[in-house]
Amino acid sequence: MSKYSVKFLPNDISVDVEEGTTIAEASHQADVFISNLCGGEGVCGKCRIQISRGRAEAEEHAKGLFSQDEIMKGYVLACQTEVHDNLEVIIPPESRVDESQILTGAAEGEPLLANDNPIVRKIYLELPPPTPEDNAPDVERISRVLTKETGSRFVDFPLDCLQHLSDRLRENEWKITVTLSRDRNNYRILQIDPLNTAGSNYGVAVDVGTTTVVTQLVDINSRKVIGVKGTHNNQASYGEDVISRMIFACGKGGMDPMQKAVVKNINQLIGKLAKDNNISVEEINSIVAAGNTTMSHFLLGLTPCSIRLDPYVPTARNFPQIRAEQIGIHINPRGRLETLPGVASYVGGDIIAGVLASGIAEHEEVRGLIDIGTNGEIAIGNRDWLVCCSASAGPAFEGGGTRCGMRARTGAIEKIEISGSGLKYETIGNAKPIGICGSGLIACIYELVKNEVIGPDGKFHRTRKDDRVAIEDNIPQYIIAHANETETGADVVITETDIDNLIKSKGAVFAAIKSLLDYIDLGFDQIETFYVAGGFGNFLDVPKSIAIGLLPDLPHEKIQFIGNSSLTGARMCLLSEKAFENCTNIASSMTNIELSTYQPFTDDYIAALFLPHTDRKLFPSVEY
Repeated sequence: MSKYSVKFLPNDISVDVEEGTTIAEASHQADVFISNLCGGEGVCGKCRIQISRGRAEAEEHAKGLFSQDEIMKGYVLACQTEVHDNLEVIIPPESRVDESQILTGAAEGEPLLANDNPIVRKIYLELPPPTPEDNAPDVERISRVLTKETGSRFVDFPLDCLQHLSDRLRENEWKITVTLSRDRNNYRILQIDPLNTAGSNYGVAVDVGTTTVVTQLVDINSRKVIGVKGTHNNQASYGEDVISRMIFACGKGGMDPMQKAVVKNINQLIGKLAKDNNISVEEINSIVAAGNTTMSHFLLGLTPCSIRLDPYVPTARNFPQIRAEQIGIHINPRGRLETLPGVASYVGGDIIAGVLASGIAEHEEVRGLIDIGTNGEIAIGNRDWLVCCSASAGPAFEGGGTRCGMRARTGAIEKIEISGSGLKYETIGNAKPIGICGSGLIACIYELVKNEVIGPDGKFHRTRKDDRVAIEDNIPQYIIAHANETETGADVVITETDIDNLIKSKGAVFAAIKSLLDYIDLGFDQIETFYVAGGFGNFLDVPKSIAIGLLPDLPHEKIQFIGNSSLTGARMCLLSEKAFENCTNIASSMTNIELSTYQPFTDDYIAALFLPHTDRKLFPSVEY
């Protein structure tokens, strides 16, 4: 079969691919990332590119997503266009996936308090040599000392550690270092090294997010973060959200590309962390990964297909401890990977890690946690009880489902203020606007309703004159940035349809919170602290989020951002056997409310499709 070259600009990266490969598939091979919401189905229009050299035709049904002028200029969809010629491809700004604000959690060098033993530790032993009076086997000599160190009589010796043990002990004067891991109820020896290597023991905490993958390198002995790296999740090439990725994995694409994509992410980040800190990857003996249920399935190569189908059943909620090399992660070949447990199909290990990190399960007072993304995952409780749920918020807050929506990256409008006829905005990186991210959309809706450009129902006031309001295809839109101000040369707007989608998204999140509280017969005023986690939550404007009805109307000091709690919880488990045990207990004791079959949620959702809500008593502080 013939091969052709595809060059991607402005990345200036080329790749040779077989004829018939789609341009999207070529970009995967070249590690060039193009936006894609629909997983390659050709319906979202986000992977638009321009052919600047070579012959490539827009697929027939995709032509409806382009104007005639754009078709003449060579615009096509990357996911629907096959390679039959040497090509030069321009990725326009709105289709690029780069430079997002990636929330990495703790700063490098931050001391981490943990009094418990790490899940993988190294113990230096100076054993007494055998005598006629004490001629116990080598294994028993080691076990006696380890029993004192661990308090456990059950220590498992794998065969590969036994095979050269006799020589190793005698050649090194009975001085060895044992690498030991806790495997549920007993300890397992991973490795036996000659002499004292206990001073070199590292672990990696991983947040396997839908949008980003973030890693922290931890010196287990000093309990400090010594390196932090994050990147976009490579799986985004197969779909921006977990549903589209499941459709891909359970259909034409299969599981293999999904697992390889995220493992490649992790290996690249670990390699960079090791190089920056002048250590070998073989010195890394443990990994703890936290992710939502679907991402955990993808990481471990478990089929996720039943997660999205009624009655929404995952393959597993608790995951086995494995050697990281079993799924292709490059650390010490005997190094261990733990994946944090989940609760249900849409409440996973990332929320369990967040509950652990926030301390909800340790306090008498009732506290809440929310992670807002494509799903709004919520946990509420205290040390005696915990309940949780997940609401499908849709992709609006992450840039999908809105005409100019985008992820939070350079060029995204993140802040907006309207005063009279004037408008001010701020972009990430102070760059020319490309689109508008979630925090900008929330600010925009608040400003529009406050300035009476739209009503509480989200509809434009047709009789109000405003130079920034235009009508296109009979749909009103508000111009946030004019074409001559933007990187793309097109207006950045928010349309009435966009606003409707955003109201549905915020309505789903708020209704989920209210339904969960009603289920346990509590009011908003009984929540002592409400934690907001995740990358999107970290950039929320609290007063404006309350004013549009996304967050409950609590005193602002009660709403606390806790950053990447998934990563924090993973790191806590890396450093503490007790913390990992707590995670398991949290997951097993948490009650999940399936909102799709909980009728009060439907009523609460309909009531929340208003700005801020049809029941203004729920938002006493909001004034428009």
